[in-house]
Amino acid sequence: MENTIKIGIIGSGRIAANHAKAYMNMKDVEIVGIADTIPNKAQHFIDELEIKNAQPFEDHNDLLQLDMDGISVCTPNFAHHKTSIDALKAGKHVLVEKPLAVTLEQGIEMSQIAKETGKMLSVGYQPRYDPNMKKIVSIVQSGQLGDVYYVEVGGGRRRGMPGGTFINKEFAGVGATGDIGTYSLDLALNALGHPKPLTVSAYTSNHFGTNPLYHPESDKFEVEDFGAAMIRLEGGIVLNFKISWAMHMDTLGPAIFLGKDAGLKLTPAGSGPWSGVWDGGIAAISMFHDCEERYEEVNLPIEKHDINIFAAKIEDFVHAMKESKPAPIPADEIIINQAIIDGIARSSKLNREVEIHLPAF
Repeated sequence: MENTIKIGIIGSGRIAANHAKAYMNMKDVEIVGIADTIPNKAQHFIDELEIKNAQPFEDHNDLLQLDMDGISVCTPNFAHHKTSIDALKAGKHVLVEKPLAVTLEQGIEMSQIAKETGKMLSVGYQPRYDPNMKKIVSIVQSGQLGDVYYVEVGGGRRRGMPGGTFINKEFAGVGATGDIGTYSLDLALNALGHPKPLTVSAYTSNHFGTNPLYHPESDKFEVEDFGAAMIRLEGGIVLNFKISWAMHMDTLGPAIFLGKDAGLKLTPAGSGPWSGVWDGGIAAISMFHDCEERYEEVNLPIEKHDINIFAAKIEDFVHAMKESKPAPIPADEIIINQAIIDGIARSSKLNREVEIHLPAF
């Protein structure tokens, strides 16, 4: 069909399957190829999901020779950089899974190549499509809180450590901070309008991942399972960030925004050992306002919805291609997130505060 959007997917793991299913549920979208470096894995993926007419490839550059509009990059973190750049240079729009890259320098280069080629580079942060997350952005940016001077975000799983490529430094780059922590950072930065970070003072550890009592692959565990940081942002804002894959605690507390006129408290949805992080789902939003003898606490309504926020980010990417719109979640915004993660890693290694320098965009 003339108006069909043709898609390729690089990677064939669990996240790639979620991308494929979302594309397959859309009209006028065709998946034309899958690439995976492991022999026969792409073909198995095609057969398992029953993707009609899709071709398998072991080299993503061969996939990029096909006539298509966009690429989903669903590889381990370390391959985001090269595969995205190759796709952009091949004239394809790109939706890359989070985190944007392994290093800040890689993220900056990816963004620059997107500008040079005139192609979209969008990053997969599905919590932005949760209506309650949108409400938080609206409240903060409406000015109801006044000037925001302090933000606290982050969440923790009691027992939620992954394995495989997630715990390998070469493949993942970082651990909990880049996996689930990146969602918490995006919650804060997106609501604040993406102010640039100036300095980071951080601490990270991996007491649980390296202990055979807590992780079956402890001998292979190379990244952090806990991180905490104090981040100074432009505009006199301080961001207190903490994240954990495992801990002897049920929660690291709510997210809060303190403004000169009011405060906002957000509680994540879910319960149990894998819950408590900002990857979609809010249990409560409360607004606080204390003035003289008047103390107000208002519980704002939570919008109950059946939106598949993961599918929503795929649909938004497709619609942007169809309508020649800018990237739904542009890499330029996420580079700020990447800069903080990079700063956390550097600060923790050096055991001191570090400065962050970003180029002008």
